[in-house]
Amino acid sequence: MDQLQTLWPSLPGMGGVAVNFVIALAILVIGWLVSNLLGRWVRHLAGRSSRIDPTVVPIARSVTVWTVRIVVLLAVLARLGVQTASLVAMLGASALAIGLALQGTLQNFAAGIMLLLLRPIRAGEAVSIEGKGAGTVDEIGLFMTRFLQADGTHLLLPNTLVWGSPIVNYSRNKTRRLDMMLGVRYDDDLEAALAALRNLVAHHAGVLDDPAPQVMVMEYRDSTIMVNLRLWARVEDYWDVSFDLYRQAPQALREAGLRSPIPLREVRAVSVPPTSEDAA
Repeated sequence: MDQLQTLWPSLPGMGGVAVNFVIALAILVIGWLVSNLLGRWVRHLAGRSSRIDPTVVPIARSVTVWTVRIVVLLAVLARLGVQTASLVAMLGASALAIGLALQGTLQNFAAGIMLLLLRPIRAGEAVSIEGKGAGTVDEIGLFMTRFLQADGTHLLLPNTLVWGSPIVNYSRNKTRRLDMMLGVRYDDDLEAALAALRNLVAHHAGVLDDPAPQVMVMEYRDSTIMVNLRLWARVEDYWDVSFDLYRQAPQALREAGLRSPIPLREVRAVSVPPTSEDAA
């Protein structure tokens, strides 16, 4: 009772308690609705601006909503007569214990802040978190980052895994290099193969002229000479160019009179003359 009187020094009559309770409930409901409306307004306003990174929008909405809600909760407690300063002092030790218990969650929060400040990934970019997963960044939250994978499924990773892992960003640059290996048989015309492939990449609409595409011999294998097509394409055209060249390159080699580079093995039969013991 002494502690209760410390937190609630003036206990009003039953009528005053009922009135204060109704007013506090109204403040709570209205404040909660206002926080949701402000969150939607911030998200709508940030989404309409081209100068605001979409990655920041969920964080800005969450900060706005919970800032208003904390103020509302303090107002409700003050209306009910609770001494908020004493309440904060009482909950200090509890907050410390909760903070120690939620170390992993706080680490995710700190990692989310670092992701937003340094922005190694942004919403809409195709990235690979080595050893964890890959996909298009959908949303960076306070504790989790959501990716949309190529097969249409969602991948949720804690922010500490994203921040603490090597990140390969496929969308940050405007262009991307494509390397494609093709085999040419040793007994075929190598120069004809190189000329056919150079003509193919030179007239392909998706291949960029700068940097200039290259067609070069890379290595020799058991029965095949490996030729490398090295070219550059816009990021948005990368996969279309890759699929198209993998379809057209073998056709170009066949039209130039070259055969498919299948593995070959030479087998020799050696006749051994019979010995006197075999004759016996």
